[in-house]
Amino acid sequence: MGRPYSLDLRDRVVASVEGGRSCRETARLFGVSVASVVKWSQRKRRTGSAAASPMGWRNRPLRLAGERAWLLERLAAQPDLTLRGVQGELAARGMRVSCKAIWNFFRAEKLTFKKKPARRRAGSTGRGASAGPMEEVSGPD
Repeated sequence: MGRPYSLDLRDRVVASVEGGRSCRETARLFGVSVASVVKWSQRKRRTGSAAASPMGWRNRPLRLAGERAWLLERLAAQPDLTLRGVQGELAARGMRVSCKAIWNFFRAEKLTFKKKPARRRAGSTGRGASAGPMEEVSGPD
């Protein structure tokens, strides 16, 4: 992903539009797209600054942190509960969250659920008794 344009350029572009130039003329003058000029001008009017929004994932507190004790207790009672199941139970409690939010909570708590136990590679397959040794078959005498 590319980096945002500098605040200096954004401020000069917005000042040019506020000074009376059209968006197309300003875009041509500064070598940026017309859409960028329009968006930066709108952002300046809306927020008071043409600065870019922060990029990337923000390390914000998890939304389910308040429900931590209940969730951990619920998983102890039923360890094979699915994400959709948890989502339904949270909805019944009046909390509407996405499966991704629940997944992020479990990942932060280092909780996983393995559907199948680890396989024993050197052990038997558990499919019954193994075949015995082959008997020698004598040919016709």
